[in-house]
Amino acid sequence: MHLTHYTDYALRTLVFLAAKGRPSTIAEVATRFRISRNHLVKVVHSLGKTGLIKTERGKLGGIRLALPADQIRVGDVVRRMEVNFHLVECFCPAHNECPITPVCDLKRVLEEAFEGFMTVLDRYTLADMICERDPLMALLQKEPTVAPPLAAHS
Repeated sequence: MHLTHYTDYALRTLVFLAAKGRPSTIAEVATRFRISRNHLVKVVHSLGKTGLIKTERGKLGGIRLALPADQIRVGDVVRRMEVNFHLVECFCPAHNECPITPVCDLKRVLEEAFEGFMTVLDRYTLADMICERDPLMALLQKEPTVAPPLAAHS
C-alpha cells in the first residue's frame, strides 16, 4: 500500500495539532516538519473542507482540530485525503487494459489486503498517535536542522 505525500502531510498536521492541544499556524507546521508551506496550504484547505480542522483568521486565529482527537479515526482521514485507491490497473475500469482481468483473482486478493489495511487504520484514533505527547512535543519543539549540501564530486 502506498499513501500520497498529501495524506502523509494531512496525518502529520493532525497529529501535531492533537499533540499541541491549541491552535497553530500553517507556517509552524510546515517549519516543524520541513515541508513546503504552499503545499501544506492545500492540505489544510482540504482538512478544513472535510471538517477535520477549523481555521480561524486574526491575531489569535490559526488551525485546530474540529473534533476531539479520540473522535478522529486514522482510517477516516486516509479515506478523505486519498484521491483514489487504484492499487493496480484493473481497479480503474476506465483505464484497465489488462487482458487477463476476466479470469484473474489478483484483484480480489488485493481488495482483501486493502480492506485489512483499512481495518487496522480504523482501529486507531489521533489520540492513539499521541500517547507519548511529551517526547513528541519535545521533538517538534526543536529547531529544524538544515541538511548540509552534498559535496560535489570531481
